[in-house]
Amino acid sequence: MVKTAVVTAGTAGIGLETALGLADAGFSVTVVGRDADRGARAVDRINARNPAHPGRFLPADLGSLDQVRALADRIAAEHAASGDPLSVLVNNVGAMFPQRQTLDGVEASFVVNHLSPYLLTELLLPTLTNGAPSRIVNVTSGAVGLAKRAFDAVEPPGGYYGFHWYGRAKLANLVYTLDLANRLEGTAVSVFAADPGGAATDMTDGTMADPKIVSPPLRLLWPLVRRKFERSTSGPASVAARPSIVAATDGALAGRTGIVIGAQAHPVTPLRAATDPRIAQDVRRLSERYAPLALT
Repeated sequence: MVKTAVVTAGTAGIGLETALGLADAGFSVTVVGRDADRGARAVDRINARNPAHPGRFLPADLGSLDQVRALADRIAAEHAASGDPLSVLVNNVGAMFPQRQTLDGVEASFVVNHLSPYLLTELLLPTLTNGAPSRIVNVTSGAVGLAKRAFDAVEPPGGYYGFHWYGRAKLANLVYTLDLANRLEGTAVSVFAADPGGAATDMTDGTMADPKIVSPPLRLLWPLVRRKFERSTSGPASVAARPSIVAATDGALAGRTGIVIGAQAHPVTPLRAATDPRIAQDVRRLSERYAPLALT
């Protein structure tokens, strides 16, 4: 039976390199993205690596929760019809916004970096469970370490600083990832977080050079902060994809769950806040409120 994988934001950068790594491992890979031309080029590269199991592209704007729902419906229906298991879901989508934006009235970073992968995962859980053993890989970020850890609301009080809001949304998703692993214990659906460390990608190109993305205290140290950003986003996407590929394919992880694969592609201790049950409860409440599984 063919092993199948879905990689969101998989048409370029770290997502594409993840898809290529999964193709090398024998998976039939579906990449999700907004741009059909990019999607076609990505599929060509995937097919060159694994012609026996062709890849495909599915269009979706992952910043739209309505489109996430439609994507989940399509994937679930296709797997139900074919009988092929969904073996791996890699939620690679991510975005940083230098200035505050909203999507359907909700702060954009929280939508793209948390609510979107949360909703897709939850809607595909029956499909992943039917195809078990299966794996969910949520891509996290080192930015979680500088994030505000209060989740009483989608947005914390105070000014908007893109890097910190990105890190906070990624922290919400990391908290969700580890909480989900606990929920699914014993189901043969394993849940992992993967930290790519950093790479030169569309998301980091130009965005990380704007001092407005960090809080005023860090702006006072901007030359040092900028050099750190430049170093952390200068590596190749192929290296940054390794943690996701390991999380999705490594046989040593079979039967294990709730593990963070660090930038060196081996397990690391998660941020303490990511395992706080009070934070998990708050994140769960926000997720259910702003990305309900069933529309009324």
